[in-house]
Amino acid sequence: RAAYAPRLIVMAKSPHAGRSKRRLAASVGAISATRFYRLCLSHTLMRLAHDPRWQTLLALSPDSEVGAPFWPRGIELLPQGHGDLGARIQRLFRRLPPGPAIIVGSDIPAIKASDIACAFRLLGNADVVFGPATDGGYWLVGLRRTPRLLAPFAGVRWSGPHALADTLGNLKGSRVTFAAPLSDVDTEENYRRLRRNWERLVQPSR
Repeated sequence: RAAYAPRLIVMAKSPHAGRSKRRLAASVGAISATRFYRLCLSHTLMRLAHDPRWQTLLALSPDSEVGAPFWPRGIELLPQGHGDLGARIQRLFRRLPPGPAIIVGSDIPAIKASDIACAFRLLGNADVVFGPATDGGYWLVGLRRTPRLLAPFAGVRWSGPHALADTLGNLKGSRVTFAAPLSDVDTEENYRRLRRNWERLVQPSR
């Protein structure tokens, strides 16, 4: 039964200046962007990683981060591998044991365990679940992975307003459902607005 347990993968980048949140760093500075990312990653794992309703795995980029000593214990670490975001997402879905799986980013400040639980429930009656982002992308994608593993991520225009639409275009004939929309923080506007409400990052809400 454990082999078919729900699995959650959190995709993360090296939490060092110049490796993560580079779009944000271009406008607010590398130190501020890296500090934000470290805080967001830490609280994402605090909220999600030890929930008994699913097994959490942490997929890291670059692959050398898997051997770094500072990652939390008790969470299985995976390399993301090479390629664009779509290739890395597909690779992660492909390497997991059978069962439903969800992938999220590590820079969504408002993410809660209840969001993940809802997405897994929706996936019970669908082939794919998306958590739409306000910029035209998505903060969550989940695949039922039975009776076959879908491959909807080729040719997607990432980091722009077409990512969700392009992925949906690869899913004709599949049952698709949607979780609640959330936002990541890639722009200075979002970052400045968030700074006025830091408690959203430090409350381990469910």
